[in-house]
Amino acid sequence: MASNGTPKPPRSPQFPQANAPRVWFLTNGASPIAISLARKVLEHGDCVVAGVSPLEFEKNEDRSLEFKEFLEEVKRLERWREKLRVVGLDGRCAIAQCQAAIAEAVQAFGRIDVLLGCSSEAVIGTIEELSQTPHTHSLARSQLETTFHASANIITAVLPHMRSRHNGHIIMLTGITGHLGTPGLGLYCAAQWALEGYCDSLAYEIAPFNIKMTIVQPNLEVGVLGNRITAAPAMAEYAPEANPAPLARELLGGLLDRLTGSGHATAASPGDDGVEGEDENEDEDAAMADAAAESPATSPANISPLPSNAPHNPLPSDLLSSAAPPALYPHLPAAVKAALIAETVHALAAIGGHDNPPARHIVGFEGVASVKEKLKTVSEELEDFIEVSAGVDIGRGGEGGVM
Repeated sequence: MASNGTPKPPRSPQFPQANAPRVWFLTNGASPIAISLARKVLEHGDCVVAGVSPLEFEKNEDRSLEFKEFLEEVKRLERWREKLRVVGLDGRCAIAQCQAAIAEAVQAFGRIDVLLGCSSEAVIGTIEELSQTPHTHSLARSQLETTFHASANIITAVLPHMRSRHNGHIIMLTGITGHLGTPGLGLYCAAQWALEGYCDSLAYEIAPFNIKMTIVQPNLEVGVLGNRITAAPAMAEYAPEANPAPLARELLGGLLDRLTGSGHATAASPGDDGVEGEDENEDEDAAMADAAAESPATSPANISPLPSNAPHNPLPSDLLSSAAPPALYPHLPAAVKAALIAETVHALAAIGGHDNPPARHIVGFEGVASVKEKLKTVSEELEDFIEVSAGVDIGRGGEGGVM
């Protein structure tokens, strides 16, 4: 923060050196992080292919509004106009659609240098709440399809191209929830852990082809508040007065109340999640929270609560805890949103296409501290129970041996 108390302006991205403009493929081009990153890389002179789900774009006007404004901006700037291509992409459907999107990108720009997987959603609810009905079972499937299967499909589709060029960089945006279990976000954590295990294994397999793999982990708010949010119906046994666990439903609901304000959330269209036969309540976009270290005044902890004269519409926290939670579209003020995603965008710009990128990068001081504390706890537990791990000496015979 500056000496006068105002937030510091976001840092300018530091792009790695390159012999030619890079071509970026963004799997969720309509997300706030993808739009902000696209602006940065286009201004740098790179090319961008933005994957957008046609169903999302057509049904969810609030979700697509920011992307439409971005497209208008591109039309006005001649230096950007020929460097952006929008392709239809819903990686959950089938790998064939991913292959078609990759082929269109290669046809437009000749290659793909950096694949950024930023497709995600957050299903809020305890494990038991998500195991009650066919509806909640479909929410769980949607979580895995969007966060894991869609990412795996686009990776599979781009690998032959990168392997043929003997060059490429795959970046998957996950979160520190890939390290830390979070009560009330069990399925969200499970999907991210699955994706990270997949990517960790993949990194060894593709290294001989000079394809790099990086996992980027922002703070929890960036991934959860920046994507679709759906909540399972709450069970009385997990209400705050009955269960002392700090569940994500209450924590995120309170945060949304403070960030968006009463009356600043819209519901998603039923069935826009691609799951047939279910009246899905899906959430799509809203906020993110990361650059707290960069701009402390705009971090969630420092945002003032709602004024007493705020409109008396249902608050997000009330809706998330209702018997049939709708899909919310909370809106952040532009300045707050920019501050929250700034550090993640900065990290992606600095890492993308680097000759020697990190295998894993945690964004933000708070995220690093949280993961360090978790690893410290694991290390201490290993020491406490190391005698339990002692193996039995196995010999070929003799007294005390095992044949």
